[in-house]
Amino acid sequence: MESKADRATTNATAWRMLALGVGAQTAGTAFVSAPAFLIPVLHSERGMPLAQAGLLAAAPTVGMVLTLIAWGALADRIGERWVISAGLALTALAAVGAVAVPGYTALGVFGLLGGAAAASSNAASGRVVVGWFPRNRRGLAMGIRQMAQPLGVTVAALTVPWIAAAHGPGAALVLPLVFNAALAILCAVGLANPPRPSGRTEPGDPPNPYRTGSFLWRIHAVSVLLVVPQFTLSTFGLVWLIADVRLDSVSAGAVVSIAQVVGAFGRIAVGVWSDRLGSRVRLLRWVAVAAAATMALAAATDLASLRAAAIAAFMVATVVSVADNGLAFTSVAEAAGPRWSGKALGAQNTGQFIAASGVGPAVGALVAALGYPLAFCLVAAAPLAAIPLVPRRDEHANVG
Repeated sequence: MESKADRATTNATAWRMLALGVGAQTAGTAFVSAPAFLIPVLHSERGMPLAQAGLLAAAPTVGMVLTLIAWGALADRIGERWVISAGLALTALAAVGAVAVPGYTALGVFGLLGGAAAASSNAASGRVVVGWFPRNRRGLAMGIRQMAQPLGVTVAALTVPWIAAAHGPGAALVLPLVFNAALAILCAVGLANPPRPSGRTEPGDPPNPYRTGSFLWRIHAVSVLLVVPQFTLSTFGLVWLIADVRLDSVSAGAVVSIAQVVGAFGRIAVGVWSDRLGSRVRLLRWVAVAAAATMALAAATDLASLRAAAIAAFMVATVVSVADNGLAFTSVAEAAGPRWSGKALGAQNTGQFIAASGVGPAVGALVAALGYPLAFCLVAAAPLAAIPLVPRRDEHANVG
């Protein structure tokens, strides 16, 4: 029987592993996000066409899509410690290349390579959370882990533009370089692979969870559909607040920033709620309903020209639109089990990134043709379609 001292040691270890996992994904996200914040300098000051600047900004994300499942499979085989630390080290090396080699082509190539390396922490850090935390605390832990993405974006947003303006685009990647190198060392020294589940192990590989049921397929499909309102708001929210709600750019930027901060803490709150509720999928269904309702509400307030109500609707919709991420991620890891969770989490992120890449041009075309209110109503159809796809019950493999 485990003593109180043993439980306290395990608990402290779990929180230390979570801190390293959050740091690792924050560092990787800071690199992946950095090129997007180079666009103002490249376009306005250096004359690069906006389409070309956007392609440069997308290079790290393309790299991630190409390697997410592979990194997850490697984490399933050799564990999280070396996957995360090696991936961050390779990301730092890509940043070295981007800083040292002049030219926009080199910046794009090293951005692609760095994104491919940074994908290591996306799947593997989720395995760390599921492996070290008991089921009744994973929602909280995964909610904290999901804050890494907005934290990484914030780091890039606060540093990249002014460094690029003062010292050039390549120099702007020095901070992500140092950040990733430092976390690579910290994770190599301090990260520990979660204990494997105890009990008798059957000979051979565990069954493929994608062949034994539809749970994972349905969660992936739900997540892809719920990406649509999330990236609609993150891509077009600022422009909508300025063009239709008639806010000035400073006020609109403040509204977007506040909504993002509240959304980050909302991920933790939803995770805690799922722990207490004892179900991820029940809450995931409620989030899908709320996402459809809040997108429709934003459209209605726009049509009625209700400025204050539109601002409130945007903030609530933004918070709701990111609430599913931790729930779905935890569900996937718990259902896949420790020997499949890396691949499953890689597939989860791959589907979301591919879907997200199509939201910009598709919703942009809808806005151009129909206007924001009708476009938002059509976007609401995606979470509506997700509702019947949410599984009725949670599934758990042998993950504690």
